[in-house]
Amino acid sequence: MNNQIVFNTILCFCLAAFSGCVKENTLVAEEGEEYAGGETTVFNTSRNAFSFQAPNLDGMEELEFFSGNSFFNQSWVSAPASTSARDGLGPMFNALACSGCHFKDGRGRTPAFEGEFGHGLLIRLSISGTDIYGGTIPEPTYGGQLGDNSVPNVTKEGTISIIYTEISGTFEDGTSYSLRKPTYDIINLGYGAMDAGVQMSPRVANQIVGLGLLEAISEADILANVDESDADGDGISGRANQVHNRSDNSLQLGRFGWKSNQPNIRQQVAGAFVGDMGITSKLFPDENCTGSQNDCNNAPNGNNVNGYELDDDILDRVVLYVATLGVPGRRDWTSQDVLKGKQLFLDAGCQKCHIQKFKTGTHPTFSALSHQTIYPYTDLLLHDMGEGLADNRPDYKADGQEWRTAPLWGIGLIPTVNDHSELLHDGRARNVSEAILWHGGESEKSKQEFLKMTATEREQLIQFVNSL
Repeated sequence: MNNQIVFNTILCFCLAAFSGCVKENTLVAEEGEEYAGGETTVFNTSRNAFSFQAPNLDGMEELEFFSGNSFFNQSWVSAPASTSARDGLGPMFNALACSGCHFKDGRGRTPAFEGEFGHGLLIRLSISGTDIYGGTIPEPTYGGQLGDNSVPNVTKEGTISIIYTEISGTFEDGTSYSLRKPTYDIINLGYGAMDAGVQMSPRVANQIVGLGLLEAISEADILANVDESDADGDGISGRANQVHNRSDNSLQLGRFGWKSNQPNIRQQVAGAFVGDMGITSKLFPDENCTGSQNDCNNAPNGNNVNGYELDDDILDRVVLYVATLGVPGRRDWTSQDVLKGKQLFLDAGCQKCHIQKFKTGTHPTFSALSHQTIYPYTDLLLHDMGEGLADNRPDYKADGQEWRTAPLWGIGLIPTVNDHSELLHDGRARNVSEAILWHGGESEKSKQEFLKMTATEREQLIQFVNSL
């Protein structure tokens, strides 16, 4: 009897010890991290995952959200037209509607074939030098953005041509990989040769969820992560861009665009209207024609008594729509593989640029975006990403190798929403692994950590990123 008691006691101690070991090795998700957008989070994994309104909008904002959605998705037409509220397309354009580049509020892609229309890739153009605000100087004949389509009787500016070269490499465990390196050209030029020193930068339209929350992060919280001289010696030296705010001709912190070259959503949206569709507004009143494009300059303008084609009320509704799209909630956030991948992400130092969490301040327009705990995985700062990703085109303070840290929320749903998995500023990466392998410069150390991981560890890290 005594021996049985001793045996049972030892067994209990062993089970308790084993139980403690299991608990110690079990990773636990941070409480609330599945709510990527705070109270604006939407739990939906369908093809419409990026297109829901923030659940905490008030009644009037809900109505305006659906009105803005209409103007975001419906096509604009060339003038003159009976639908005067939606005429004024072009003369040069890249898409007929906002959704032409941001299909289902998601991410654009590279063209499937030369001359394809409505894919979501555009080419920015400039020459050396800066304007009075430190911004880019447009190419003299073709302007600041290639118009690869045009209205009738206007010659389009050219066609984007991409040639890919495969670059092979090997992980430390012997697994091989291949990256595609793009070379860009513009062919079928409609107005003669470009400036010999033209700077070209390809840009793919990004998914637009959570933009209002990023706008609501206080400037102080963003600038707190600036470390231009790398004072802490961690190899990361994030810089803030200072860009032209057209509403008051001031310089302001840049937050939006691949190089943080826009200060707020309103200017980002108005800039896209004129750059991508040729729709003028109070902020951008000039058509996207240059002095040498006579047929472009002689094309009819859209109907608007104010002298520009996008009415302020319509712009306001589209801005509300873009700002208040709900953020997709995390998937599988309690999975042990996902949590192990998160730990690998942190151990590799990825969070030094892809900062996990912020709390928004007071949004000046939309209270639903104020005081939200969010998980965007970005610092909104510029970082040197190395020669491999360089476009060699400065944009305000951003140099030719610097890019804004892209937010990662929603990244795992891009294949579901947009039927592709192309990533980075020009879509060259065909998946998350390739995107990581293109990292260089300040992120070289993190990339090297990824190269050292086992196949299982790499898959866990990718599962974590795709859960965001």
